[in-house]
Amino acid sequence: MFNGKSKSEFATETTGNSTSLIGSGTTLKGDLSSNGDMRIDGTLIGNVISTAKVVIGANGVVEGDIIGQQADIMGKVTGTIKVKELLQLKASGIVNGNIHAGKLQIEPAATFNGACHMGTPVEIAEAPKMNDKQKDSKAA
Repeated sequence: MFNGKSKSEFATETTGNSTSLIGSGTTLKGDLSSNGDMRIDGTLIGNVISTAKVVIGANGVVEGDIIGQQADIMGKVTGTIKVKELLQLKASGIVNGNIHAGKLQIEPAATFNGACHMGTPVEIAEAPKMNDKQKDSKAA
């Protein structure tokens, strides 16, 4: 409407490897899945699955499990974290739950309460794709 592009052109542009953002002050209930990077600065009550990187910002809160290729935790997570490559717990990060990671980096001021498992392969399922009906209902 405003830029002269059709719905199909817009959908093609947004399906690339983009970053999804849950902003500060936003609360979501439900599971999120993405094939791109994800950053959570608000509150999520549910699970996160990403085939890319997951970042929990300093004000971010996740009450659920996180599965991703990589993750940086600067906020609070209550649940299991499974990361195929590098998991970084930053100084302001708080994790209450178990960790499964290929590599782990914990800064001295970070808080971690749980068990750590390394060397166990972490499988990441690709996020489900929308069928044509779901795309049409979202675009409407």
